[in-house]
Amino acid sequence: MAKITIIDPLTRVEGHLKVQVTIDTVEGKQQVTDAQCTGTQFRGFEKIMVGRDSKDAPYITQRICGVCPVSHTIASCMAIEQTAGVAVPANARILRNLVLGANFIQSHLLHFYFLSVLDYITPPDSAPWAGSWNVDLMRSPSMKQISTNFVSAVAMRREAHEMAAIFAGRMPGLTAIQPGGFTTKPTPAIIGKFTDYLRKQIAFINGSYIPDAQLLSSKYSDYHHIGRGPGNLIAFGGFEQDDTSNSDRLFKRGLVFGAKPTSVEKLSTANITEMVTNSWYADSTNNANPAAGKTETVDPATKPAAYSWIKAPRYSNHACEGGPLARMWVNGDYRAGVSVMDRHVARAYEAKKIADEMLVWLRQLKEGAPAYTPCVTPFDKAGEGLTESSRGALGHWLTTASSANKAPNGMAAIANYQVITPTCWNASPKDTNGVHGPMEQALIGTPVSNADQPIEVLRVVHSFDPCMSCAVHVLHPDGTPVTIFNAQPTF
Repeated sequence: MAKITIIDPLTRVEGHLKVQVTIDTVEGKQQVTDAQCTGTQFRGFEKIMVGRDSKDAPYITQRICGVCPVSHTIASCMAIEQTAGVAVPANARILRNLVLGANFIQSHLLHFYFLSVLDYITPPDSAPWAGSWNVDLMRSPSMKQISTNFVSAVAMRREAHEMAAIFAGRMPGLTAIQPGGFTTKPTPAIIGKFTDYLRKQIAFINGSYIPDAQLLSSKYSDYHHIGRGPGNLIAFGGFEQDDTSNSDRLFKRGLVFGAKPTSVEKLSTANITEMVTNSWYADSTNNANPAAGKTETVDPATKPAAYSWIKAPRYSNHACEGGPLARMWVNGDYRAGVSVMDRHVARAYEAKKIADEMLVWLRQLKEGAPAYTPCVTPFDKAGEGLTESSRGALGHWLTTASSANKAPNGMAAIANYQVITPTCWNASPKDTNGVHGPMEQALIGTPVSNADQPIEVLRVVHSFDPCMSCAVHVLHPDGTPVTIFNAQPTF
């Protein structure tokens, strides 16, 4: 008999995520036969932006997420700069890359050691880790290596934050990245300080993070065949390498359909739509391109078939996965597979790729060279900012109002603002065509040993590193608390 299991909230993710899975026996094997991923809160940032000075956008939208504020700031600035026709100086481009790189490193360490690896190793016997399911943890004594590095990773993640703050001013809530460039002036002293932090990070990535990811991959090799998803991979590209209008990027922009080994297709944002058939948004906004999209909520009671505050972004009607695996695959750096373990291994290798390149960028900084170009946002213009956050493809779409509808300070006001985050791609609900989102597809078919302690479900979900803080926001204060199906913590 099929059993519906609800994990609400599913812990060790950013924000609040509900996952409902149907578990049944298929050909003698117990597995997930259906899945629903629910963003349980509404993100109101798009509504907050309307009517404000466009230059408020980077500072407000970075508050969407405390883990990846740099990506949101850069995407917002890029959208504004496109409306103004402004190109940032080389020093600004490099400084943005360095701060974004530091942000990626801290996020990757956070994901592996604190949000995911506790699905596989015995947690520390102290709060908040104490208490775990009776599942197949620590398949090998050699995995104690990961437990040891778990402690060191706490300090390394903190230092990655500190490294970013050297140029950014502070983390999170950075102030140095602004439309038009960067306000920090690089000096030999702060470049040297940043370099010292970076070399420690590189040593930890090479000596601990990558070996730990490889060890986990070898001891849980069955997870190279679990959690595949649609195999459609999307990357907006990031870390510009030159100052041309069509810059080369450390990570290329493109798409792969069906996890084909060599075929990478060009990406056009004109082919992106957001479907809301199973989301609590007005049907009149269904299938809209984000440049013209709206964020118009409805009372959930009026859409009983809907089950999420996350929209369903699609590329030419395809559900697409974003993230380190997508970037590394599109780039040609990692194409071993599309699975739970492939996501972990690709993320570790990506951390090394970024950290090594950061040493190159540091050498390219020029003391005394400009890092800022004045940027005045025009009226009645549109722009888009496409970049990558640690979790995947991130896009901001901005339209300014006419001069008849100025912001209170007389500057160009925002008429419309839309954001599509990586978790909107990955944790999206079923679309208008009934196609499940990537995370839902990855869950379907996952074998489950014990429906009351479905550790396999957690391992699949955590491999995507979902960030509900990015996908949804602003919880309504009314409501009845939900009882988790099992009183044990989901560590």
